[in-house]
Amino acid sequence: MPLTLLILGGYGTFGGRLARLLANEPRLNLVLAGRSRAKAEAFCTALPPGAGRAALALDRDGDLDAALAAAAPDMVIDASGPFQAYGERPYRVAEACVARGIDYLDLADGTGFVIGISALDAAARAAGVSVLSGVSSVPALSGAAVRRLARGMAEVRTIRGGIAPSPHARVGLNVVRALASYAGRPVALARDGRAGEGGALTETLRYEIGLPGHVSLGPRLFSLVDVPDLQLFPGEWPGLCSVWFGAGPTPEPFHRAFIALAWLVRLGLIPTLEPLAGLFHAAVNVFAWGAHRGGMFMEVDGLAPDGRSLRRSWRLIAEGDDGPFIPAMAAEAIVRRRLQGLRPAPGARPAIRELELDDFAPAFARRRIFTGVLDHPE
Repeated sequence: MPLTLLILGGYGTFGGRLARLLANEPRLNLVLAGRSRAKAEAFCTALPPGAGRAALALDRDGDLDAALAAAAPDMVIDASGPFQAYGERPYRVAEACVARGIDYLDLADGTGFVIGISALDAAARAAGVSVLSGVSSVPALSGAAVRRLARGMAEVRTIRGGIAPSPHARVGLNVVRALASYAGRPVALARDGRAGEGGALTETLRYEIGLPGHVSLGPRLFSLVDVPDLQLFPGEWPGLCSVWFGAGPTPEPFHRAFIALAWLVRLGLIPTLEPLAGLFHAAVNVFAWGAHRGGMFMEVDGLAPDGRSLRRSWRLIAEGDDGPFIPAMAAEAIVRRRLQGLRPAPGARPAIRELELDDFAPAFARRRIFTGVLDHPE
């Protein structure tokens, strides 16, 4: 019997990409849900053959219980967002799924939202369902990469990471709005062995994402962003002294302009960049130039059992239009594991330990996405 999967935001930026990744799977029934039934139907029609598909008009602020009862999904994936702006009841979709005994996962990357999902743990365990948050590039993929890098290390001391999207990737308004909401504000992170703060978008580093046999992305400018990893990683690796994660968008002049405006917030000259989110969104999608390539990196400094210093990095290079699918690939991997009878354990938690790098390998192999682990001698 096919697995029925309801994707909330199913014709949007990330939900639509997830639907395309799963569209060729005949063991699935895809229910693409959103506020506009007409848009959902048009998207269903455009999908390649394979999975069953249906359109559903569903407002997350409406009668969720009735909608879930009618659709009867085995799993719900919330790909709508922005999760940072879900209001007084941010987990109402997850709560409705728990009440109906339906597995839930989301593609959130907002720190508070992802970490806060654990409040539903007791209820999810009692209902025998899984509730997973952050099933995306962070912390699901980033966590898997760091675990691979930490193998054989007696202690992990420093973690750095970053995502460098292609300048031609279509960035959704929700993503830009989320960045604008915290640009220039303090971000909690581990620094120098203790809890500290960093300046969102105003702290930067340069990093070159390169792999043997592939053309490097070149040195990219990365700016600190607020992701769940900053708070989750210290709990995973207790000896961790510092953690940092950035975004490296191009073209760089546009990136530098965003940094300059974030400084105005940090200095208290303006309260927030949120009113400019629409302008930023238009600019980033119109003024796009440069190579149609993107990437990601995670780098770990640690100690070997004999006390030697070790440094390793995991690097990813994505060509053309394939990179924008990466945020949806963790959810794809969990769905495909479910089709193999590997259902996530009951309970509510951030998805930092749900997948390993090997779980992503089939999805990467179907696209022009290349990865590798490098050792860096001290």
